[in-house]
Amino acid sequence: MGYIMELRGLVGTRPIIMTGACVILLDCDNRLLLQQRTDNGMWGLPGGSMEPGEEMKEVAGRELFEETGLIAQELELLDIFSGQELYYQYPHGDEVFNVVVAYVCRDYVGVIKGDDMEVQEIRFFNLEEIPNQISPPDIPVIIRFLKEMKPKEDHNQ
Repeated sequence: MGYIMELRGLVGTRPIIMTGACVILLDCDNRLLLQQRTDNGMWGLPGGSMEPGEEMKEVAGRELFEETGLIAQELELLDIFSGQELYYQYPHGDEVFNVVVAYVCRDYVGVIKGDDMEVQEIRFFNLEEIPNQISPPDIPVIIRFLKEMKPKEDHNQ
């Protein structure tokens, strides 16, 4: 997160627009991978902010690998999220308005190995058993994903 740290040195904690990506990763049993964050103790999606010159898919793949040890073989665009509901104030006071590109990944390789600096625990959850303690910026992304999944599940029955 070099660029954002440099920017923070100039603007302090005041609100900035932070562009990034997240990954909704599903295993072969259609369970969602979530990580418990060290900064707020809540569960969230692997993801993070863009560095200058990166493409959004690169951001998603890099963050997925850095935070989970998994490598995305294929990423499918879910949507782009922004607006007031993506405002977040970190526990240490930094304020951001997130612009998040969300991807879905079902094809990946690797062994789960969390980044101890950012991640307390990593687990797969059944879609009906997602914890209530979701990190606020990830809530709209997960809600949208679950709504998109519902018609597909209903159609398959």
